[in-house]
Amino acid sequence: MKMKMLRLRSPSVSSLEPELHCTVRLLDDSELSCSIQRDTKGQFLLDHVCNHYSLLEKDYFGIRYVDPEKQRHWLDPTKPVAKQMKCQQPYTMCFRVKFYPQEPIKIKEELTRYLLYLQLKRDLYHGRLLCPFADAAYLGACIVQAELGDYDADEHPSDYISDFKLFPKQSLKLERKIMEIHQNELRGQCPALAELNLLQRAHTLDTYGVDPHPCKDFTGTTAFLGFTARGFMVFQGNKRIHLLKWADVSKYKFEGKTFYVIGVQREKKLVLTFHTSTPAACKHLWKCGVENQAFYKCAKSSQIKTVSSSNIFFKGTRFRYSGRVAKEVIEASSKIQRDPPVVHRSQLGQSRSYNSLSHKQLIMNMEPLLPALSSTKEHRETSADNGLLALKDSVHLSPLKSSVTPEEMELEERDGHALELGEEESVVNGTGGEMERREQEAEEEQEAGSLTISDLVYSPCASMLPTPVEEGQGGVDFLFQSPGRLLRELHADPEMQAELQAERERELAREALRQSLCNPPSGRQQLSACIRSAARLLVVAALILLILLPLLLVLLESDLDVSFLQDIRQTPEFEQFHYEYYCPLRRWFLCKLELLMEQLWED
Repeated sequence: MKMKMLRLRSPSVSSLEPELHCTVRLLDDSELSCSIQRDTKGQFLLDHVCNHYSLLEKDYFGIRYVDPEKQRHWLDPTKPVAKQMKCQQPYTMCFRVKFYPQEPIKIKEELTRYLLYLQLKRDLYHGRLLCPFADAAYLGACIVQAELGDYDADEHPSDYISDFKLFPKQSLKLERKIMEIHQNELRGQCPALAELNLLQRAHTLDTYGVDPHPCKDFTGTTAFLGFTARGFMVFQGNKRIHLLKWADVSKYKFEGKTFYVIGVQREKKLVLTFHTSTPAACKHLWKCGVENQAFYKCAKSSQIKTVSSSNIFFKGTRFRYSGRVAKEVIEASSKIQRDPPVVHRSQLGQSRSYNSLSHKQLIMNMEPLLPALSSTKEHRETSADNGLLALKDSVHLSPLKSSVTPEEMELEERDGHALELGEEESVVNGTGGEMERREQEAEEEQEAGSLTISDLVYSPCASMLPTPVEEGQGGVDFLFQSPGRLLRELHADPEMQAELQAERERELAREALRQSLCNPPSGRQQLSACIRSAARLLVVAALILLILLPLLLVLLESDLDVSFLQDIRQTPEFEQFHYEYYCPLRRWFLCKLELLMEQLWED
């Protein structure tokens, strides 16, 4: 769906300069196109999208893009778009939720809640929002209620949930539970209420608002880092192993591909070290941490400070979050006084979670991708055996529209071919085979027991690589080195060893200072400390005199016509010093210099 072209011009630029064409993909997979000038800043583009929606609570949202090296970035609103986009025109970006509200109930307008609902639906589909089986069924039922309305036996077939693609893998048992909740608990709820119920349930989950960043810790174990309204989180598998609240996070810094989190836990200093696949990924991770900490931790935007990526002066990257903070956004929302704007919800046929969407209209969005399943039949059989939890084995691509780069076109053709094969196979099997297979799946599920999404074998962002990786490149194994090799390189890296040694020395110095403060010194120690302080003071004073006195003498004997120098020259003491000491000393020095020059000349 193409929106009307709109031109955004900066008043300081001549209209004769060439325009840049941008396409922004929205949360419902529609597209918004516009033309901008070369010096148009990112804020113009973000305001353009928000004006299209008539959105006032826009501080939660941002625009994301992917550079030619396949690294994701958030568009900086304070810098020109052309300087940030290193790819060729037309520029393609995505409008996404950047900061997830800590309490969705405090969102003032239904429009903002609807856009957050669309983002959470994407998070469920891509496997970023993990939840137990009961929560998954409830969230799925809320989506169905919002898009279908009340269940009607005359309109909806017995397997109407199978037409929705809500999770990367969904079993028959999960679909039945979704239908049960949809038909009974949610009956009579309007779309806005169903969406609000989904937000209220989703924001209680650990992975709510987590945009996982894959990395490895110092031991070489794969981990996923995330920033939420609660603080900084670290996941291994699907288990959260670290949660540092924003009040306990002191600083983030990075050097090359190494990312450091410095904080306090149980009144002790904590330094967490992680290693990313590329320096660009590490810098993006650092910027995300700085922005999220400023947004959720600060009480006012005036408290936000410019931070540096390194402790060394004049080294590293300097960055400052330029937007409003969460408390200011909530206060501004409470002051909104206008008639609520009309929410144009996407129709069922346009919904990205509905299988009737034509595969010819798929678009390549900017979410990191994994290879799609070869067929619908294979997808259902795997769901029956493994439940909906082995998400990392394979994931459907999200419905996508026509792409702009050759790599995206190639991926689209390959995925489209796989999906067409699945359609042909399902047609050959017929309805009878489908019913037999469903019965067999139900028996297997009863034997397997209950299924949960948050299974121990699941990785919280198995469907989320930091960059789209082609199959021939080895997937995640290509992005990172093996743990053994990584450890050998770390132990052999002199910079890493020097950094760790310096950190140990600083820790020992802080510990010694702590002990000295806790244990008051004795009388003899106090006397020694006073003597040392007095000696240092005398040495510093002598050095200052040795520098200032010769300088003052040179100024007094010079021809500078300064009033205070003239006053000093006219004093009897200075005249006595000049004729009795300075002039003889100067004559002696000149005599010695002439003798030295004569000897050098004779030699």
